[in-house]
Amino acid sequence: MKKITGLFLAIVLCLTLLPELARAQGGLPDASALASQNLRGYTHMFMAYFIAWGLILGWVVSIARRLGRIEKALQD
Repeated sequence: MKKITGLFLAIVLCLTLLPELARAQGGLPDASALASQNLRGYTHMFMAYFIAWGLILGWVVSIARRLGRIEKALQD
């Protein structure tokens, strides 16, 4: 579970930093700059939803694993 969490955080970090790095180097064309400016205020909202869905998915996987252990214990 720790590996999955670490991978998830690394992906979020990369997705968060890539647009900033491209803007800092002047690599964005005008159309992309306009599109990123229009959604720029929503970046934190998208990140929050992404993190929330990741936590919900982790919680469901955790419940499924515990339930599997209980079922196995009951069969024994």
